[in-house]
Amino acid sequence: MMTIIHWISRWAEQKSAWLLLFLSAFGLLACALYFQYVNGLQPCVMCIYQRTAVIGVMLSALVVVLFNSGITRMIGFIGWAVSAGWGFLLAKEHYEIIHTNSFFSSCEIVPNFPSFLPLYDWLPALFEAKGDCLDDGWRTFGLGMPEWMMVIFGVYAVVFILVFGCRILDKKPF
Repeated sequence: MMTIIHWISRWAEQKSAWLLLFLSAFGLLACALYFQYVNGLQPCVMCIYQRTAVIGVMLSALVVVLFNSGITRMIGFIGWAVSAGWGFLLAKEHYEIIHTNSFFSSCEIVPNFPSFLPLYDWLPALFEAKGDCLDDGWRTFGLGMPEWMMVIFGVYAVVFILVFGCRILDKKPF
């Protein structure tokens, strides 16, 4: 009889699991672009950084969907973990910027990507920051954008821990 740990471990080897992860991140990116281009909510620098972390999750999953092997799953797991953790920390920092009652609380005007990767120049429709980090006008169910992103990245991190933990317990990390 297959245990739940074994089932989760085996499912992580299937393209369908990674496709689900890819589609969830793609859906979040589509929502961000909807908020930006339909609702007129301009992203700030912190939003762009969080968007980059979502794209990190998406690309990590896509590597496994396209080329499913032990090596690509290792790359996928690492990218998923790093992107989820980094995204959570960025969302938390964004929350703190908004809710710190300090005159000096603010964020940069232009995203600080590495000089060899100026994403805001290459793809301004995705990575140009025109909004203000202190703008907290959008709220749903009492939570603003940074709080929702902490929840989303928290869920990504918990699911990663669950899946990777099952892989370890099943003695098949990748």
